[in-house]
Amino acid sequence: MTERLADTPSDQDFLRLDGQICFSLNAASRAFGSLYRVLLKDLGLTYPQYLVMLVLWEQGTVPVKELGRSLRLDSGTLSPLLKRLEAAGLVTRERSAEDERSVHISPTAAGAALRERAAEVPRRIAAATGFGLADIVDLRARLDRLTTALDAATAAEGV
Repeated sequence: MTERLADTPSDQDFLRLDGQICFSLNAASRAFGSLYRVLLKDLGLTYPQYLVMLVLWEQGTVPVKELGRSLRLDSGTLSPLLKRLEAAGLVTRERSAEDERSVHISPTAAGAALRERAAEVPRRIAAATGFGLADIVDLRARLDRLTTALDAATAAEGV
């Protein structure tokens, strides 16, 4: 009979809700979403729209396909987002001259100007966490490693 170490959880412990890392990550994500919703209201952006604008502020003109890859969004989710941003006058969508199948997204002057107003959002989010900068950097690195590991596990499972 194998003796269980004192700090090794039992199978029953693994099935407790408070023991699920996925639940903790989901709860944190929902809490972030709630705070972002409040902070982005004055900018007239939803959180997914804010993510699109972050990429555009950083990179300028971006093909839709690359934008989807960067944000981990499929075209069915991304297309309506981009249409709403275009209707709000924040981005333009233009077909590539080299490849008609490719559409490029660019911030408009109004979209670029919004960047200055958005600069306070990450500071307020960081302050709300109660974490120091080193803790935030460490958490981000750990979450990136977790994402990479989970992507690899998914690929290994053939999904």
